[in-house]
Amino acid sequence: MIIYIKNHEFHYETENLARVFFPNEKIEVTNTVPDELISPYIYTAFDNGENTAITTEIRIGDYQDSRKAEFRTDSSDLELELALLIYDMLVKYTGVTPPWGVLTGVRPIKLFRRLLQDTSLEEAADYFKKRLMVSEEKTNLAIETEKHEQAIIALSQDKSYSLYISVPFCPSRCSYCSFVSASVERAKHLIEPYTELLCRELEETAEYAKKLGLRLESVYMGGGTPTTLSAEQMQRVLTAVNNNFDLSECREFTIEAGRPDTITEEKLNVIKACGVDRISINPQTLNDDVLRIIGRRHTAQDTIDTFLLARRCGFTHINMDLIAGLPSETAESFIDTLDRITQLDPESITIHTLAMKRSSTLTQDGKTLNKEEAEAVAQMLSYANKKLHACGYIPYYLYRQSRMTGNMENTGWSKPGREGIYNVFVMDETHTVLACGAGAVTKLKENKNNTLERIFNFKYPYEYIDRFNEITERKKRIGTFYAEHY
Repeated sequence: MIIYIKNHEFHYETENLARVFFPNEKIEVTNTVPDELISPYIYTAFDNGENTAITTEIRIGDYQDSRKAEFRTDSSDLELELALLIYDMLVKYTGVTPPWGVLTGVRPIKLFRRLLQDTSLEEAADYFKKRLMVSEEKTNLAIETEKHEQAIIALSQDKSYSLYISVPFCPSRCSYCSFVSASVERAKHLIEPYTELLCRELEETAEYAKKLGLRLESVYMGGGTPTTLSAEQMQRVLTAVNNNFDLSECREFTIEAGRPDTITEEKLNVIKACGVDRISINPQTLNDDVLRIIGRRHTAQDTIDTFLLARRCGFTHINMDLIAGLPSETAESFIDTLDRITQLDPESITIHTLAMKRSSTLTQDGKTLNKEEAEAVAQMLSYANKKLHACGYIPYYLYRQSRMTGNMENTGWSKPGREGIYNVFVMDETHTVLACGAGAVTKLKENKNNTLERIFNFKYPYEYIDRFNEITERKKRIGTFYAEHY
């Protein structure tokens, strides 16, 4: 599909909205408008004068539709007006009404919070439903999630920050995954030198935090699967954190244990002894057939056994991730998984929607999204909403990704008071995140003007090892950033 753009700059929003309706299509955006448009296409044009006339047209095969409307040229909502015209045409053509309306961004809760700063709750909800075309169900979810997020955001102070630690190794690559991570089979020789340099980067990063008088609120070790490290390597990394960072005010220390096939009693005891108070054990599904299809090398029973082992080792805050929409997963099997997970009674459960990322094996193997799968995912998430509420969980953070099945969302649910606060700080972009390891991105937050500056580490473990000194040079920007803004 070609999107023709004439006399306006709203390329990004137009393309992303079209992708909501055509997730499997290759979409090309161009400012070059030929005399004869090439079907299938979406044509968008602004004619600026005292008012701005917006013209939109769609042609796919024999189907053709167009819209034209005039708006004040100085209106701040011209991008939204264009989106609404396109949305109306595409709903009519496809018969699909996206639950998040014209919203395509990652952080709808942050948008809702901005609305609340200028309007009442009722007005903000009406804007979501009547102006942005968000469904009643998703609007209510946004209202509830924002309320719980706000209480966590209020914990942050001017010099608060969080620490992210990346361990980009996994026992195998899941078919849906697009993260930059290396399988242990192929990258085992890199793990030890990587561990050594990660400890060194943690030491150097801690020096900046000390000199600047920053206050550590949360620590999150993710990846990848951090528990691919040996117990001894894990102890060295966690000791580097404990010995170099001031954890006296730290509210949460999370490790994404993730894969049950990487977790041992020895590793859990090391993690617990080093002060980690929250871990994730992520089944994704308790359907063994689906686990095999997505490339997981463990069974549903392995997940349950590992959860019970973690309880015996003294962990009182365990998160579990599920994915709605995995290949061959039905609404019935997802419901069975969620029912069994809630019986385990973890403190928090994150419900992800399958996103078809370009670099994932699923996408590269030709997997596409279809209407039937979207309808099944809608059933899964609707059931999850009711079930988790009934079991005493609350939605405390939410984000969205491109090419999600059914254009849905990822939602973190927890028992009250057991929220994963790092997740909220990151999604809201509340404060600085100092990040260490391959693929990690340090985000420096300036609160007065609400700006964010990023420092990127190299993505791949071999790059991280070979060019570590360049990372050290880049991170000197932490000091100069705070000197300039604070």
